[in-house]
Amino acid sequence: MSSRRIIPEEDDVDTLCYFLRLPQVISICLAFSLVASMGNERGAVGNWCLAIWCLCFTVTVFISMYECFYCDWILPFFWYKLHITYACYATLFCLLTSIMYPIFYVQYLPYGPSRDRAIAASAFSCIACVLYAIDVAYTWKHYKFKNIPCYVHTLPGLLKILESAVACVIFVFISNTSLYLHQPALKWCVVVYSICFVQVAVAMLLKLSGWENRLPLWLPIFHLGQTMLSFLLYVSAMVLWPLYQFDEKLGGQPHWYSDMSCVDELTDYGCVWDQRLAVAILTAINLLMYVADLVYWTRQVL
Repeated sequence: MSSRRIIPEEDDVDTLCYFLRLPQVISICLAFSLVASMGNERGAVGNWCLAIWCLCFTVTVFISMYECFYCDWILPFFWYKLHITYACYATLFCLLTSIMYPIFYVQYLPYGPSRDRAIAASAFSCIACVLYAIDVAYTWKHYKFKNIPCYVHTLPGLLKILESAVACVIFVFISNTSLYLHQPALKWCVVVYSICFVQVAVAMLLKLSGWENRLPLWLPIFHLGQTMLSFLLYVSAMVLWPLYQFDEKLGGQPHWYSDMSCVDELTDYGCVWDQRLAVAILTAINLLMYVADLVYWTRQVL
């Protein structure tokens, strides 16, 4: 079945390309340009947000070019799967950067031009998030009207996107190696986050490429085993990370004011204690999503 027959009509694609893609590109471009102009003052969190905005900008430009000059032979799998999946990720990433950058960095900047640029970048990131959300809603509505099957329209598909997006935010925070290098138990937590992220990425790629049917196992059994392993690993991280980060007997810092990076001048990574807490909260959120995923696949098998 040709992908040209199941993607939105050419007129609809042109409308999105000229009236939605351009504002997305401009908003993202302004966000990363403002942060890039700050130089060394943007901090490590700013560098990660800058990388995310640059990635969204590059992929959005590619999608715009592809939609304007559509050719069936360019991509090996159906275009509509990639488009809606990317739009979901872009919405989440722009939303998360719009939250992370002000909370974990901007509020610690002194008043001046750098702070104003950072606030403006956060605002443009919010605008881009709204534009990508409109893109997702438009495409979702079109696919539903045309009865076009799409993985991200299903519960396991949405859970996989959320699980991987939350894991990416965790990686942003643990790029500050001082959070975990001093304790083997915390290093194990980083291993857990990495293993589970790879598992989700493999599951998504298998689904998008259409290679799931080539697996030697029954599909629900494969997903159940994968989700069970991720669930157990996240349970261990949910216990160990807060224990070794906030228990004073184990070398942790139970109080915000005990972290000098939060009460003194701004460090490259901002308030480290806030980042420890953020990773703990994100671990709990991902654990809940793995529970929902586990329940879904258990019911499919039984």
